[in-house]
Amino acid sequence: MKKKLLIIEDDIAMATVFEEYLLPEGYEIQMAHSGEGGLKAIKDFRPDGILLDMFLPDMHGSDILKAVQHDSSGAAIIVITGQASMKTAVEAMQLGAHDFVPKPVAPERLRISVRNVLESVELKQIVKTYEDVSLDSFQDFIGKSPKMQAVYTVLKNAAQSKASVFVTGESGTGKELAARAVHNLSGRQNKPLEVLNCAAIPHNLLESEIFGHVKGAFTGADSDRIGAAARADGGTIFLDELGEMPMDLQAKLLRFIQTGSFMPVGGRSMQTVDVRFVCATNRDPLTAVKEGLLREDLYYRLNVIPVELPPLRERGADIMLLAEHFLARAAQEESKAFKGFAKDAENWFYNYSWPGNVRELENVIRRIVVLNEGEHVERPMVEMVELQEYGETQPIIKAIPAYDGGLFLPQHAEDIRPLKEYEKDIIQAALKACSDNITETSKRLDINPATIHRKMKSWRIN
Repeated sequence: MKKKLLIIEDDIAMATVFEEYLLPEGYEIQMAHSGEGGLKAIKDFRPDGILLDMFLPDMHGSDILKAVQHDSSGAAIIVITGQASMKTAVEAMQLGAHDFVPKPVAPERLRISVRNVLESVELKQIVKTYEDVSLDSFQDFIGKSPKMQAVYTVLKNAAQSKASVFVTGESGTGKELAARAVHNLSGRQNKPLEVLNCAAIPHNLLESEIFGHVKGAFTGADSDRIGAAARADGGTIFLDELGEMPMDLQAKLLRFIQTGSFMPVGGRSMQTVDVRFVCATNRDPLTAVKEGLLREDLYYRLNVIPVELPPLRERGADIMLLAEHFLARAAQEESKAFKGFAKDAENWFYNYSWPGNVRELENVIRRIVVLNEGEHVERPMVEMVELQEYGETQPIIKAIPAYDGGLFLPQHAEDIRPLKEYEKDIIQAALKACSDNITETSKRLDINPATIHRKMKSWRIN
């Protein structure tokens, strides 16, 4: 769409010259030769940019600047006048002008000024629009980081489509929440959403869970069973951890997706349903394809609309937004008085890598609330909490013991220690020198903060 330019200039010849300078840029241009005519054109033409002569026969350009500022038209104004002075320029800019160009104006100077001002205003409008629609929460998600805003946009757009959605992300990032958002925002929201975790259901029962079975189909099948496919007719099926599904069942699932028809286990007739698929995995799906854990044709059939959920460590201020939400909920449920976080506790939350993501954060907050009293979460409360991480119970973090020396260059072979011990001494000493601030320590040592977290985990610091 062409940008609209309004030239308010009482000198008709000069206005025509400006028009000739700017027509090659592809703008739609109108002209007004008085202040009153300019105000009318602003209202009727709704320009994106205005070239404004400050000294008009019927009014001063400042009156037009005030009018534009008052009606919030959003037009970018470039003031052009032959009576240039610093005072005039300052007054014009204070009244909302975006640029100030004295006459005579060189063609290229005018074109560059108009181009830059319009691009700048357009960018500001985009940012404002983004801020206006920026959400602190979306469906059951909580977070306002740019990465989550992008996720919200994809989910909203995907919901209106009939296409399959493939959600990826680390464990605990909210893949099921994404599936529920797609379902709830779609035209299928009044129909069932069936959720199946392919990793949690025994392989020999997974086919029956999806397609159902008839009585006598296998030992223990004492009656007919309706599967998720039939129950979700008109709705949505969410298959979590798709890569854990047996390959032979993946072939049957692919046929079902392609035809909309399936046969219950032990059945003799096909059934046809209308379902929409949302699938998820916490592993790289292409790697799963290469490793033979996921059929390539099934992946590409389902990966029509990809949605990647960012890990918590990449979501910035969302960490404390979520922490405060979980704290308020846990405090209410546990009848505790907690109202917020001390600064040192906040710093710890921001510095921790959250390998378990939002699920881990929620569990940590719950344990802190259950095990402590007070109005604010203090860092010692965090340091005393233990969490389950990848199946191993370990402290989140403990105070590092005082460094008592031992870091020296060996003079004799018997004094040489394993390199990892020197590394441990150096990192612990650096942490102590930086008051246990992992971010500062990582900067000083020129290593990634995640490396320090990983090393600390391997040491099982007590």
